Amino acid sequence: MSKTRSVRVMAPGKINVSFRMGPPRPDGYHSVASVYLAVSLYEEVTATRRDDDQVTVSVRNGSPLPLDVDDIPLDSSNLAVKAAELMRSMTARSTGVHLDIVKRVPIAGGMGGGSADAAAALVACSALWDTGFSRDELVRIAADLGADVPFALLGGVAVGLGVGDQLTPALARRDLHWVLVPASFGLSTPKVYATADRLREEAGFTATDPDNVDPRILKAMHAGDVDSLANALGNDLQAASIELAPELADILDLGIAEGALAGLVSGSGPTLAFLAADRLDAEELSQRLSDVAGVAALAVHGPVHGARIMA
Repeated sequence: MSKTRSVRVMAPGKINVSFRMGPPRPDGYHSVASVYLAVSLYEEVTATRRDDDQVTVSVRNGSPLPLDVDDIPLDSSNLAVKAAELMRSMTARSTGVHLDIVKRVPIAGGMGGGSADAAAALVACSALWDTGFSRDELVRIAADLGADVPFALLGGVAVGLGVGDQLTPALARRDLHWVLVPASFGLSTPKVYATADRLREEAGFTATDPDNVDPRILKAMHAGDVDSLANALGNDLQAASIELAPELADILDLGIAEGALAGLVSGSGPTLAFLAADRLDAEELSQRLSDVAGVAALAVHGPVHGARIMA
């Protein structure tokens, strides 16, 4: 057995650069077609061996933004704890483990922060217990924890089909620069989906299962053409997120007025993502949004690597 006492892993949050959704399925989920982009806002999980057989967890805010970590569960419902328990069930060399999570991705913000925690916990516990699992094997294991967990393991850019778990890597020729505006509140993902279904029904819109993403998105990302990408961004959940939190529309308008090439709700929201022309423009836009509207804003870039051992 490995004598390692602790392993520290970082895993990225993500932006849904494009998001299409189908009608509700019999299992309660929705088929989707999305382009995921891993961005430079990382969750950090340190797994430390315990002398008993318990799996425990602590959570801290590592962001300059106020994140309400007090609402994050510290029991078996925490996705990182589920990841550790799943990994432990698959190796005879496991021990108790304490997971210390440093949060930087907005909570309930549509950026997959909880999934990044789970991905980091999988990698950390696999290394701590010397399981020998390959990255591909970990990705398959991660699928049992939720649709976004495999992508947090892989990072980069990927097309997600099915419920978002059928991943195909894609290529971005250059770094894409964004400004994130987190909200001071979260949105329930199931409630956003239910609202989207209701809005479609009220509009008489009959949805069909999407079988691919908008090809303009992949073409623009492959070419590094931010202007074309700006014209192709889209999110089928955006109207529902704005219905539930109308103030998001005002901030979207403000971001465009202050120079963003485009803006959208990331995933189920309420985090907003604004596309900038380059790193300098992103930093300046972030500053202007803070100065003009008094909103918290962060400049990030992507694609970045997936879950990675740091120490």
